[in-house]
Amino acid sequence: MLARAGLGSRRVCDDLIAEGHVTVDGRRAVLGQRVDPSTAKVAVDGVPIAVAPGLVHYLVNKPPGVVTTASDPQGRPTVMGLVPDQPRVFPVGRLDVDTEGLLVMTNDGDLAQLLAHPSHGVAKEYLAEVEGVPSAGSLRSLREGVELDGVPTAPARVGVVCPGVLRIVIHEGRNRQVRRMCESVGHPATRLVRTRIGPLTDHSLKPGQWRPLTDDEVRALAAEASRPTPDEPGSGDAASGPPGGARRSAG
Repeated sequence: MLARAGLGSRRVCDDLIAEGHVTVDGRRAVLGQRVDPSTAKVAVDGVPIAVAPGLVHYLVNKPPGVVTTASDPQGRPTVMGLVPDQPRVFPVGRLDVDTEGLLVMTNDGDLAQLLAHPSHGVAKEYLAEVEGVPSAGSLRSLREGVELDGVPTAPARVGVVCPGVLRIVIHEGRNRQVRRMCESVGHPATRLVRTRIGPLTDHSLKPGQWRPLTDDEVRALAAEASRPTPDEPGSGDAASGPPGGARRSAG
């Protein structure tokens, strides 16, 4: 099962088990142990491994105007129309209808639950075109946290790509968070693109396109989601480029 999940050859997987790296349902696995792939929760060094048959994981580049729901009462296009009909998948998290960029869609409920858990904040990176040119004080406020609905946001990494374009990295997923953060300092976002989810990025994926995640990418995403949310210091680092194709909406 571990070999089929891409962990390595059977010999390598035997060594992982023998050395105590593998658990099944929270207990240390033993060589020759039989498991039910449809129900067993298998982890390597604490990182969940997708072993159930039929699991798929897609990386989607959502265009603006597409809603992140299974259906829309207003008849707008949804992300379900961007990926194959079968097997049935669902989006992990949401992007605002006007926000573009990367979105994970999967039928892997365990991974989705892990990513959505509030104590496991996977980093999400955005490029934001904003009105005006934020001052040093506005940037400092974004990095240190602004108040939304009476609750301050967690510290974020914020850098200037060029005048009027910001790179913002957050670990939270509050409703329309990045847009509201920009609005709170007087510089509303006129365009917002999510360019990274944890270790996942793909500058070649055009708006409306999707691709399957590799086994390594799924494991890397699960590994990051398994770590507690870090205390993210503010940053003046600039982003690598301008916006392009790239629970609640964080956009």
